[in-house]
Amino acid sequence: MKIRLGFLALLLASPALLSAAIVGTNPPALPVTAARIAALPAAEQKPWRDYLARSEQLHAADLAFFAAEMKAHNLTTPTMPSEGRGSGLGLNRPEASFATDEARKIADNVLSFQTPAGGWSKNMNYTNHARQPGERFAPGNAAPPAAAAANARATTVDNDKPADPSWHYVGTFDNDATITQLRFLAHVATALGEKMGAPYRDSVRRGLDYAFAAQFPNGGFPQVYPLEGGYHDTITFNDNALVNVLSFLNEVAEAQNGFTFLTADQRTRAAAAVQRGVACILACQIVANGRLTVWCQQHDALTLVPASARNYEMPAQSGSESDDVMIFLMNLPAPSPTIVASVHAAAAWFEKTALRDFAYRPAPDGSGRTLLKVPGAGPIWARYYEIGTDRPLFGDRDKSIHDDVNEISKERRNGYSWYNNGPERALAHYAKWAKAHPKA
Repeated sequence: MKIRLGFLALLLASPALLSAAIVGTNPPALPVTAARIAALPAAEQKPWRDYLARSEQLHAADLAFFAAEMKAHNLTTPTMPSEGRGSGLGLNRPEASFATDEARKIADNVLSFQTPAGGWSKNMNYTNHARQPGERFAPGNAAPPAAAAANARATTVDNDKPADPSWHYVGTFDNDATITQLRFLAHVATALGEKMGAPYRDSVRRGLDYAFAAQFPNGGFPQVYPLEGGYHDTITFNDNALVNVLSFLNEVAEAQNGFTFLTADQRTRAAAAVQRGVACILACQIVANGRLTVWCQQHDALTLVPASARNYEMPAQSGSESDDVMIFLMNLPAPSPTIVASVHAAAAWFEKTALRDFAYRPAPDGSGRTLLKVPGAGPIWARYYEIGTDRPLFGDRDKSIHDDVNEISKERRNGYSWYNNGPERALAHYAKWAKAHPKA
């Protein structure tokens, strides 16, 4: 199903808000619910009902495990692991280093934080310690206090606020989580050999089953699993979550990067999951004015329409994540005519929207980051573009959507990547790829 949406319907813009540079408001993303599944065509409902039931069962089992652990150790107050921006799971090292005592200690720490469902959280450094009884599986993962306060001041309905702050991102593919842990453990298991590597192979198998369970019936993946609600339930291209999962599954299917110990059946399942994921990518590609373009950061799990995420992340064509989607498709062997057409269309859109002779950097007057005329600079691309017009869009914590980056708050101008040059790498790859795969 291709996406054909007008800008007004997409952003739910209110006439009262259409003044100056405010062009709309950011609607909340819709979670996967039984009521929404019941509105699907009858033939599509059962796989989704089964999926939601499994997710709810795994969520309940995770909670029950933690409650039982608290009771068994006579604990009344849980502890929270500290949040860290580096996992400590460097993968670009000599293979022999994965057999060291240090690597094994880190691997044991990783094992201790694997959830009963089989995944891991994000923003944790595993070099510090192993999980202790009564310690949560995830750090808070909430917005920083200043950001949360800004959200609260700006809007009564905060898209960023978790449903349960004490159980947030418990199992996620965001920020390379779960996939990085699985790759690290696979290297350790391989380096340690048959006997010593056994517990790490078992953990990888559980993690692989987690990935299989997390995949939507239509081939997409949520950001958080078991489902948490809100934008975490959407098909998530943001931070390359979907591409990372599919790349991992492809490594499993091809027995690459330490995954040689998995069975032929597991490799076959992984290959099928990749094919479903590719089909989902192609189905999500946005059509505007009768032409294929690129992808949104998030797409609704049930309808595939572009969806919002945080207060300032609106449904739009993504000039950021779409480049890695395009590279992923170009790296597929023997691409189908549909994949070839998809890549050519994405490249054409990037070439059309490239901005040259500009840079996004701090203004000389100290007013914050802004778009400046710099002859010879670029090309760069905006993070978001309006569907149908390719106009750059910028969001703020009050959910207002602007067409001028200088109109949003200084905090958001300085604290978010509104422009980037990532598509330049994709277009360089495309220049070589297109010679082997010319347009039909």
